[in-house]
Amino acid sequence: MKTHAIIPIFVPHEGCPNDCVFCNQRVITAREKAPDKAETVRIIESHLKQIGKNPGISHIEIAFYGGSFTGISMERQAEYLSIAERYKEAGRVQAIHLSTRPDYINEEILGQLTFFGTDVVELGVQSFDEEVLLQSGRGHGREAVYRSAEMIKERGIDLGIQLMVGLPGDSYEKSIASAREAVALNPAVARIYPAVVLKDTALYKMYLKGQYQPLTEADAVRTVKDMLRIFYRADIDVIRVGLKSSDNLASSGTVGGGTYHPAFRQVAESALAREDLEEMLAEQLKRIPENNQTGLRTTFYAAPESFSNMIGMKKSNKLYFAEKYPRLNQKFAVDCALPRNKYRVYVEFNGKL
Repeated sequence: MKTHAIIPIFVPHEGCPNDCVFCNQRVITAREKAPDKAETVRIIESHLKQIGKNPGISHIEIAFYGGSFTGISMERQAEYLSIAERYKEAGRVQAIHLSTRPDYINEEILGQLTFFGTDVVELGVQSFDEEVLLQSGRGHGREAVYRSAEMIKERGIDLGIQLMVGLPGDSYEKSIASAREAVALNPAVARIYPAVVLKDTALYKMYLKGQYQPLTEADAVRTVKDMLRIFYRADIDVIRVGLKSSDNLASSGTVGGGTYHPAFRQVAESALAREDLEEMLAEQLKRIPENNQTGLRTTFYAAPESFSNMIGMKKSNKLYFAEKYPRLNQKFAVDCALPRNKYRVYVEFNGKL
């Protein structure tokens, strides 16, 4: 059951004079300008009305996305934050959440964020590799990430880290290293985005000229799958994988070589589930003579919220195990005692495990 809800307020390109090679927030958010005070209230009220239809929701956040929030004027920041604070003080929402650049954090900004009760600040880190940051036009180095992360946590604000894979100069090894460095900062939440080539960006021009080759979907899945494993083993909540599905993005925003997939998270988590399940299955089959494996009752278990990942996108995992292990009598079931993204395999041999 869903218990958490986000009310997104998109502030596209506000406060961000630095156009990174991959960025086109207007395509991603389908907004040309930031909402004013009245529209911000209308957006919040509209979402609260819909959320109110779900009695299971116990935690609601107002989240400012789409640009570099702390790069806009202190006055504009205060306008938005004061609106959010009123809803929080009234008990209608439980948290204020925003995203920004690592180089747009200082003590004055954090003082205001703290004053208005900001709970989560996500840093658009993208990579911890200096060459990737340089080629992507980020305008800052890795030290800005460490400095800002420390300052945010010192204020008692939850830290979020956003990473992007497949940028110019990136590699599987660099992405994995970035995931490990992110975990070392002990963020409360994380996001992982495969780079998508959007029109009207420098990356699009590089792609057309043959100067940039996007990751294939298979390579993107492999990289993100292994990054997810690193975050999950550290018990860090990955709150998004891949860009949010939208008609605007799916139609005119991407080019053929991009790695946009409307259900990329399930694809990556399905691959992760299959890898974990097969490893557990192999361990159990080691103790059973091969000539006794035909017809063995084998049950794969997942938490309710991970069951679809265990089955796999379009039943891919179920079909995989049926084809590779045809002698096993296989079943897929729910185990409510298992945590999300954890699995269990039970092979019954001679009436016992």
